[in-house]
Amino acid sequence: MSNPVFSNSAVFGQPRQGRAGVQQRAPYAGSAATPAAGTLEQMYGAPTATPRDTGRLTYDDVIMKTAGLFAILLVTGGLTWVLAPELFFVGMIVGLGLGLVNAFKKQPSPPLIMAYAAAQGVFLGGLTHLFEGMWPGIAMQAVLATVATFAACLVLFRSGKVRVTPKFQRWLMISVGGYLVFSLVNLVLVWTGTMGGWGLREGPFGIIIGLVAVGLASAVLIMDFDSIKRGVEQGAPAKMAWSAAFGLMVTLVWLYVEFLRIFAILRGD
Repeated sequence: MSNPVFSNSAVFGQPRQGRAGVQQRAPYAGSAATPAAGTLEQMYGAPTATPRDTGRLTYDDVIMKTAGLFAILLVTGGLTWVLAPELFFVGMIVGLGLGLVNAFKKQPSPPLIMAYAAAQGVFLGGLTHLFEGMWPGIAMQAVLATVATFAACLVLFRSGKVRVTPKFQRWLMISVGGYLVFSLVNLVLVWTGTMGGWGLREGPFGIIIGLVAVGLASAVLIMDFDSIKRGVEQGAPAKMAWSAAFGLMVTLVWLYVEFLRIFAILRGD
């Protein structure tokens, strides 16, 4: 199971194949009749159009949209930390709902995506405040671990040492699916009072599960990079930068929460 933001989008999917196995142009390139000779001369003499000029997705678009969403998350997170950390549960529920809506929308909705970032800020701001009160310094540890993991995944992807192949995708789908089932079972056991504390994630076994989750989130992050790369290469519309930024935020929030949990277990009684 890869990031549904990308896997459910034809824009970030695999290139289409022709009848002879020849890769076809992306559906966003368009087509036009052959222009006249005079028009051709003007076209050759004009400056080369950039992806931004043609309204297509660029890496700069993704970077700017991602930075904007995280700015919203940091502002709402900081306000929640200072004013109402007890609202973290509300942020979690609202963020989950908005996350599902945005993940399965065919076209991105910037207001809904920004609302998701704000809700996640409330959730993470309150949750981090709670953890920081019990284990001072844990927030900085989780932030640094998340940033370092993001950087490492980006370097590995850009270097070509880790490639997204069909086998890699199948392995990740099965692994993430199994982890989600385990997490749901553990959540039910804790919420029903059958088990206390972290439930099945106590002690050394909890650390192992946490490290597995970090590994899965890192693999999903690499798949996110690959999906964005395909979107840029296939000439996806510029507005899809919102979907790309949202997808990255979903994975990074998951990664940060897993690091918080690992450090909490390590530092707990």
